[in-house]
Amino acid sequence: MEVINAIGRRKSAIARVYLTEGTGKITINKKDIETYFPSAILRYVVKQPLETLEVEGKYDIKANLDGGGFTGQSQALRLAIARALVKLNAEDKKVLKDNGFLTRDSRAVERKKPGQPKARRRFQFSKR
Repeated sequence: MEVINAIGRRKSAIARVYLTEGTGKITINKKDIETYFPSAILRYVVKQPLETLEVEGKYDIKANLDGGGFTGQSQALRLAIARALVKLNAEDKKVLKDNGFLTRDSRAVERKKPGQPKARRRFQFSKR
């Protein structure tokens, strides 16, 4: 089996994934997943598409993560893994789409406006 690659984005995080047949080892930026994501919740988020399709021990995943924080990175990685699994087997697309793993979450931080302290917060109005 050849290497299958996919990309996932969330907020300002970008995940590039390389999927190969193997033993289920997940490597992120040349580190093990337990080292990169110490939180069990973030590791769960990353493995959700694999658990849904019940293929957890079948594929080795190498990922390059760039930008964003740990939550955005984990969700970008989840999207990239789901896209790679669809490239591998097109019949899995419906299951992954129904669970929401193929939807790119486009929400990002709103920019700060000039003359205001934050994006929407305004300075207190004083009549006198």
